Amino acid sequence: MDIRHNWTVEEVQTLFEKPFMDLLFEAQLVHREHHLANEVQVSTLLSIKTGACPEDCKYCPQSAHYRTDIEKERLLEVARVLDAAEKAKSSGATRFCMGAAWKNPKERDMPYLLDMVRGVKNLGLETCMTLGMLNKEQADSLAEAGLDYYNHNLDTSRENYGNIITTRTYDDRLDTLAHVRDAGMKVCSGGIVGLGEDKRDRAGLLMELANLPRHPESVPINMLVKVKGTPLENVDDLDAFDFIRTIAVARIMMPASAVRLSAGREKMNEQMQALCFMAGANSIFYGCKLLTTPNPDEDEDMLLFRKLGINRQERVQKPDQVQESELRDQVAERLAARPSKDDIFYDASL
Repeated sequence: MDIRHNWTVEEVQTLFEKPFMDLLFEAQLVHREHHLANEVQVSTLLSIKTGACPEDCKYCPQSAHYRTDIEKERLLEVARVLDAAEKAKSSGATRFCMGAAWKNPKERDMPYLLDMVRGVKNLGLETCMTLGMLNKEQADSLAEAGLDYYNHNLDTSRENYGNIITTRTYDDRLDTLAHVRDAGMKVCSGGIVGLGEDKRDRAGLLMELANLPRHPESVPINMLVKVKGTPLENVDDLDAFDFIRTIAVARIMMPASAVRLSAGREKMNEQMQALCFMAGANSIFYGCKLLTTPNPDEDEDMLLFRKLGINRQERVQKPDQVQESELRDQVAERLAARPSKDDIFYDASL
């Protein structure tokens, strides 16, 4: 399938309206064309600064606009962050993500953030941060320190955005993604479903992501975790099949991207998660907490992986960074070793 950047919302809606089994079948075929089957990338996410965020995101318990049970915490010391990264690595994570509840990082905090990136990088882990909006200089500094990924979600469609957030604009988010890309970092950007949006909004979100000049290397799809005290605490639950459809459509539209089954997994049973992997999800967050919301325990994830025959992805690149051409050769070699499409229905080990 050609990688496209010119989707219309009507085309995306047509994908969503396909019969469920046909949609999953197509998504799985696309997935196997671009990724190793039954391999999932595992990341760990740490909140390095919690609460008191000036943004008014209506889903977020860390917003200073709402009364929730979240305790405010200052920026963690670098040593504590590196200790958490060591533990994440020993538990099998290959990427360590650090999130701060900010509208944007202050200049006084940048030296500590850069030290965190360098320290985690020296452990041989991929690095990711989510710190709110970035200007060009901040993006360049993070890239120079060795930050691999920057996460900045679009959250929802452009049309629905004002119903969810008013303290920054949709274009503010796109500007940050442009700074990240221009600095040479990989982009991690997705959204949240279950915010009370309609089907066209889910289509619009994926259209915006797929029509970026380059697809995000990582696309987290979150299911809303309803938190008491936030404006969305009583929103209607999202139908499980609608969530799985969103995973499948994301996989079809962004074939080479990692599609991350992200927040909300604690409320998903094993069967729902299995269908998400069938639909093309090939990345998860690992550990009992995502910033401030619950996540399945590591042992539960490993048990599910064993039941499904899923392997944790090993890092292709070496900690000291190999050349891009060597990386491409390693990936091509691994993909060439897999069975052809003609074999995929006859080998239960895939």
